[in-house]
Amino acid sequence: MNVIGIVFLVFFLALMTTIGIWGMKRTKTLGDFFLGGRTLGPWVSAAAYGTTYFSAVIFIGFAGTQGWQFGLNALWIAIGNGILGAGLAWVVLARRTRRMTQNLDSMTMPEFLQERYGAKHLKPIAASIIFFFLLPYSASVFKGLGHLFEKGFGIPYDFALLIMIAFTGVYLILGGYFAIAITDFIQAIIMFVGAALLILVITTPEGGVFGIIGKINENYADHIPPAQRPSVLTIMSLVFMTSFGTWGLPQMTQKFYAIKNEAVIPKAAIVTTVFALMIGFTAYYTGASTHVFFDLGSIPRNAAGAIQYDLIIPTLLTDKLPNVLMALILLLVLSASMSTLASLVLVSSSAIAIDLYPRKVDTKTGKDTSVAMMRFLSAIFIVISYFISRYQLSIIVYLMSLSWGVVSGAFAAPYILGLYSKRVTKAGAYAGIFSGVIIMVALFFIFSNSGGVFRLGANSPLAASIAIVVPFGVVLLVSLFTSPPQKEILDKAFENI
Repeated sequence: MNVIGIVFLVFFLALMTTIGIWGMKRTKTLGDFFLGGRTLGPWVSAAAYGTTYFSAVIFIGFAGTQGWQFGLNALWIAIGNGILGAGLAWVVLARRTRRMTQNLDSMTMPEFLQERYGAKHLKPIAASIIFFFLLPYSASVFKGLGHLFEKGFGIPYDFALLIMIAFTGVYLILGGYFAIAITDFIQAIIMFVGAALLILVITTPEGGVFGIIGKINENYADHIPPAQRPSVLTIMSLVFMTSFGTWGLPQMTQKFYAIKNEAVIPKAAIVTTVFALMIGFTAYYTGASTHVFFDLGSIPRNAAGAIQYDLIIPTLLTDKLPNVLMALILLLVLSASMSTLASLVLVSSSAIAIDLYPRKVDTKTGKDTSVAMMRFLSAIFIVISYFISRYQLSIIVYLMSLSWGVVSGAFAAPYILGLYSKRVTKAGAYAGIFSGVIIMVALFFIFSNSGGVFRLGANSPLAASIAIVVPFGVVLLVSLFTSPPQKEILDKAFENI
């Protein structure tokens, strides 16, 4: 297994490095580095969105946890991710985002918010939120990859982290977003093929899809007592958080800035939806199938007897898959994680390089010197992610747990309402950002320390869902009682929209 896996791994990393070097030749300006020069077509754009959506977290921990606890109800998450989180996001957000960001000459979420609302303090506030919460999240992806290498390839955890830093750094720092997008396309092919083969291998010995579904339902009833089964509220919260929550994440919305033209959008929406449904279905279906391959006595547990959810899927794959396919599945997880990681680092470094550092163009050569700063900060942030992954302090663990809800809660309402409503005010945008952050942090601690139905854990999907929804009302309410935006700003933002 190790030999086959390492051969696949070496070829994969060599290919990523080659693409990074190639991408460097196409990267001349800051716009090239961060947005690929806004030249990406439908297939590459769709792949970039889809591969950023899914990482090692869904395949290793999340799908195993939800599949065991929810059974086939976990598939609702996959449906929500595909239709709401992927397809509908392109339909609702892509056209207006691309037009308005071009009208306002903005490349990042903080820049967009500042220019859209004429609020000079919005950019540093938004950039700080991105830096403090997405950087630890990228470190958590590094950590997941380190454990993947350790278990799947027999490579020590510390050495695995160094490998990831080296190769992620090479293709990201050299090639920027163009290199990321091209590698995303290759990674998407690996993920799609791997997912199809995984479903085939799991279902064939068990009588096909319908045969294994019957066994999942039968065994789930024996494994999970009615009192421990998730409520409708929990399932709906998870679907909402993992689907609509992506609409406010800067690493996702960046993909709309970079598309070549609006003709890309319909095809990209279809491709992204199909891809997300395939990957989401595979992950959660595999998680639910653990009820067929494990019983209460054989499921992985720790010394105290508690189920180790992070080991459910890796144990299943190790036991059931042939070596070659196992190596391909490891590349599937690696592909998903490296794409997510590169996008997170790129967006996190842009919070400093673009949003807080003044752009500089050499008057003699016309060269954008900000590209060098962007490359330097990307390297620094990758190194910081390594140390966070290697030495996880308690405060960092808290930031990782809060990241999704805080970032989406802060940005979703000001961003989405700003695309569609001319009446949203600067004060409303500020109120939306602060209310999203405060609500998520407050509910994080309230739900973590409460009992009964509200004891949903530190990563509470209900807390994140509330933090995402409430700011919409806050933004609209505050906007009703504050001064409307300047006409010049609105005319510029909504030109040709």
